[in-house]
Formats: sequence, structure tokens, C-alpha cells
Amino acid sequence: MKSPLISVIAPMYGVEPYIVNFAESLLSQSYPHIEFVFVNDGTKDRSVELLEEVIERKFAHLKPQIKIVHKANGGLPAARLTGLDNATGDYIYHADSDDWLEEGAIEKIAQKIEATDADIVYFDFYKEYPSKCKPKRERDYAIDAQREYVRNMYNHRSYASVWNKCVRHSLYKEHKIHTPQYGYAEDCYLMSQLVGYSSSIVHLEEYLYHYRKGNPNALTGQQRRKRKREYALNFLDLYERYKDVPSEENPVAVIFDDMLIQAGWYSIFYRLDLFTQYPWLAAAVRKAKMHRKTDVWLLSQLITKIFCLFK
Repeated sequence: MKSPLISVIAPMYGVEPYIVNFAESLLSQSYPHIEFVFVNDGTKDRSVELLEEVIERKFAHLKPQIKIVHKANGGLPAARLTGLDNATGDYIYHADSDDWLEEGAIEKIAQKIEATDADIVYFDFYKEYPSKCKPKRERDYAIDAQREYVRNMYNHRSYASVWNKCVRHSLYKEHKIHTPQYGYAEDCYLMSQLVGYSSSIVHLEEYLYHYRKGNPNALTGQQRRKRKREYALNFLDLYERYKDVPSEENPVAVIFDDMLIQAGWYSIFYRLDLFTQYPWLAAAVRKAKMHRKTDVWLLSQLITKIFCLFK
């Protein structure tokens, strides 16, 4: 196929310490066919000002390819959607503006697209901690293993991140891709649909992205409970949106059992009271099948189903 135009969407909010490094890593990419879509999500710091300065100082020649879109603060899912509304490329790539890309990353992605014509190209990355860097290699999947990939993403056996996947734009256009209400696990919510709708996935065995990671132990118990609630609410919403879609047309049917039982277990373990909020949940959990290789241990799945017998 011909060289694809790749739209890179980068939301910005509170990234003043990182935006120059990110912008330089992105705007210095060697691949010529890139559309750069920066979304100012109502940031209150100097992120936009610093971005404009680095463009003027080093990348003025790229101005015809650069869009800076301004919007009121609405959170990451809404910012990504705004970027998508302003993107015109053949492929969509979402990046986080507190991270950075390897030199030549977009060119390598484009070459893989040209060679395979895949709907989704996914690749390896580095996880950057304050004091160390860990390379993270993705699993290899057959080109038609979308369902397995979706299930493994949901259960954290593969990476659901948007920033290690480049997706054919038509997947967004031809299907109603829903965005979540909450920011936690928004990438898995989005990618489960896109991978489920895709016709082909291809692994590019290259480390192309640096994901900046803080202290993983910094969450308090209250923050953890809030995140688990948002996780459950996002995926119960996804279930409600697709539960009446026939399985052969349903991109996320493969994770229905997992998301129902997990929501039930979270409600019990973290005292979220989701059974009151979703009166149908207990009956749905009773019908859901238990599976190995999920985030919820088999014993916890069994406890959840027994609990639901009395709801």
C-alpha cells in the first residue's frame, strides 16, 4: 500500500515539566507523512506556551502539519475524542504528552503498515520509573487472534494502552466506538472495541515508546477504591452498550463473563454497592461462566457467584 498519513493525537493537561521533551521527540520524527494534533484540555500551566515556543524555535517548517486544538477541561477520554474529531489521517496514533518516542518510531510503524496492511500495529515499549527503565515486550498474536487479544488486554495479560497501538482510522468511522465516562482504564475500554472490530493485528517487535511511570505504591486505600469503582463502572457501561448486539458482530462479547464477575467481586471486596446501582447485576453474574486466567481468582469468582444467589 502507499505511505499512510498518520495522525498523532496528544492531549495536554498539566504536563509543563515534560511537554518540551515530548514535543521534540515527536516533531523530530523522520517520517514525513504525519499530522500532529495537540489537544489543550484546558490546562492551567504553561504547557501550550512551551509547545508553541518549541515549534517556533525548532519546527516552524512543520506548521502546516500541526494543529493545536483548545477545549475546556473534560478529562482524557474527551480530549482524545476531540483530537479524533480533528484528525484526517489514514491511521490514528494516540500518545501521552508526558512520555516520549524513540527516534524513527513513526517511520517503523508506517513501514509495518505498508508491509502488512494491518488494521492495528502494536509494538513494544519502555516503562520509565524514576530510578530505572524496564523494557516491556508484547505477546505475539496471530493476525486473526483479535478475541484472544481483547481478553488478555482486559485481564492484564497484554497491554491495553493506546500509545503502543496504531489503528486504521476507518475502524473509528465505520463503527460506533464508545468512550467511557471515567478516565481510569479508558484505554482498555477503547482498545477492546477497536481490536474486537479489527480484521488484522500485527506485532512490530521494536521498542518505540517511553512510558513515564511514577511510584506504583503511592495509591492510598481510598484512591484504590475509587479506581476500582471507576473501572467497574466503565465496563458495566460497556456491557450495557453491547449486551444486545449479536455475538458475531459484538467486539467485546468475549469479555462479558469476566467483566460481570469482576464487577460483582469488586462490589463485594471494595464495598462499592454496585448491586443496588445495577439491579440486574446479580442475575447476570449468576449466568456468567467462570474462567481461568482472569484478574479474579477462581475462589473469588465462586464466592461472587454464591453471594449473588442470595441477591
